[in-house]
Amino acid sequence: MSKILVLGSTGNIGWPLVQDLYEKDGVTVVAGIHRHVTPAMKQLGVPTVRFDFLDAGTFEPALAGVDKVFFVRPPQLAHPEKDMLPFLQAVKTHNIKQVVFISLMGVEHNPMVPHRKIERMIVDMDLPHTFIRPSFFMQNLTTSHGVDLRLRHDLFVPAGNAKTSFIDARDIAAAAAVVLTDPQYLGQALTITGPEALTYQQVAKIMTQVTGVKITYSKPSLMRFRRTMLKRGIKKDFVNVMVMLYVITQLGNAKVTNEVLSQIIGRPGRTIADFARDEVKPTL
Repeated sequence: MSKILVLGSTGNIGWPLVQDLYEKDGVTVVAGIHRHVTPAMKQLGVPTVRFDFLDAGTFEPALAGVDKVFFVRPPQLAHPEKDMLPFLQAVKTHNIKQVVFISLMGVEHNPMVPHRKIERMIVDMDLPHTFIRPSFFMQNLTTSHGVDLRLRHDLFVPAGNAKTSFIDARDIAAAAAVVLTDPQYLGQALTITGPEALTYQQVAKIMTQVTGVKITYSKPSLMRFRRTMLKRGIKKDFVNVMVMLYVITQLGNAKVTNEVLSQIIGRPGRTIADFARDEVKPTL
């Protein structure tokens, strides 16, 4: 029996992952909860434990009896040496068999992004690990950029004319569920992408066709995007990381596609049209 701690368990990846693991034989899943247990979590009946990366007092109760840990970097935590290292040090003392971290496609070439710093800490600490390096989450369009999409029916994203191999967070969760229960993936860094690379203009067109609502792509400059996000009260560290990632996108580094996802989960990844039908249309 494997006991797996899923942190960020109510998020776009964590929640479908909890559901996937709950259905697997030989697995006990524990959901790390930052604030409140959701009604859906209560209905599923998964054990929960309070967890906060910035509160060391939550580490020991969360890690008790656990042999595998899954986590993502909370977007607001932009300083891994301060925000994440104490938790990883606690993980080290528990002889965890596997740490699965959701990183970022191309991170091995970008030492300044927080994801790469976290990867290096895990490696330097000699923690048994698997890194999942997905391309840009489709769900970012309804979360980080959701205000503009819902209120203005616009993709306010500083990606220029570059293409992005969007991936659905539900597919990332499906891959993580396999990785956490199949030992062949231990020690690997897995870059996974969606099935096709699209410009944001193409995404807007597909969303328009699927939803019946005219969606535009305003293509702001990096500076305009940064100013707008700061005016909305979004923390500067978070905005700076977003800008850094869109610089990478404009350079063409987000357009890579591969078949790794389908090889792991045994089916093709979801498309932007699938995402628009399932998660965009109901919000417009």
